Amino acid sequence: MGKKVVVTGGSGFIGSHVVDALVEAGHEVTIVDHRVAPHRGDVAFEDVDLLDLSSVVAVTRAIDHVFHLGAVANVNYAHKYPVYSTALNVMGTVNVLEAARINAVGRVHLASSVWVYNGAPEGITADESVPFYLNGAGHLYTSTKIAAEMLCHNYHSLYGVPFTVLRYGIPYGPRMREELLIPLFIRKALSGEHLTVAGKGTQYRRFVYVRDLAAAHVLAMSARAELQTYNLEGPRKISVLDVAQGVRGLIGEHVGIDFVPERAGDFPGREVCSDKVRDELGWVPTVEFQDGLRETVEWFCAKWGRPLGNGHDPARAFATNGNGGDPVPGARARPARRGNGAKVVQT
Repeated sequence: MGKKVVVTGGSGFIGSHVVDALVEAGHEVTIVDHRVAPHRGDVAFEDVDLLDLSSVVAVTRAIDHVFHLGAVANVNYAHKYPVYSTALNVMGTVNVLEAARINAVGRVHLASSVWVYNGAPEGITADESVPFYLNGAGHLYTSTKIAAEMLCHNYHSLYGVPFTVLRYGIPYGPRMREELLIPLFIRKALSGEHLTVAGKGTQYRRFVYVRDLAAAHVLAMSARAELQTYNLEGPRKISVLDVAQGVRGLIGEHVGIDFVPERAGDFPGREVCSDKVRDELGWVPTVEFQDGLRETVEWFCAKWGRPLGNGHDPARAFATNGNGGDPVPGARARPARRGNGAKVVQT
């Protein structure tokens, strides 16, 4: 039987895919976001500022699960606007937890980040039991995520509010923000610009395809996941050079790659273990990077109306679906549906 679920930040990159996964699993979803219309019109939508506690309380009545993704996720924005970012990421979280306490919500699922391991001891693989030190957080964004996790524990120990913490790896896929590495490389390659790689390009991340990441949220609704924290990392190391070469392979060998001096302070990568979520919830990412990258390149080409360098034109082969969501092979473009008074935009 489906549950009543709220997804804060459900209009965003990750949140929109979480909404898709929850709807596909048969749950009744309400998107809560602020000034950003959802990507689909067949779910309820409430425009709510998470800093307004009374409004958060109102939209979480009679709700079984709240997936709290609404936050400042852009670390550069957090650096530029520290006060607002801290307010939204920390006070927004405490407002969600307080609303859950008032309304006896079944559980709050917090979107955290593997960035919390910036302060973990060097030279070890970080699992969920590894401590991290506050003086090693290194970034205000990281500190807000640590604080949000602490609040979840506080609200459980003091008020009995159940929680699950999901520490995201580095997601990629359709709908990702255009200022991130992969879309930047795609745009440059399509524009005939060279891709720039710092140093030898060995800096790595364990990229996780966004639909794999979203699937973990459905599994996290199980009773086994209550009061647990899980790392959600990709299956293997992907270097910056791997990304550049992958984009070139999809768009055309004419795309140049330039190597520039390594930047001081570049984060080389950290080993994070996701064995716990595999063993307890059965979550294993299934999309190989090259396949996910192809889908991402094709999605952006369709969005921008740009054919690939190999002659394939995703803008013609892919039409947007009826909810303004992902391009769908063979679909005919038709007007986006509107529902619940929300304006639907093409993304």
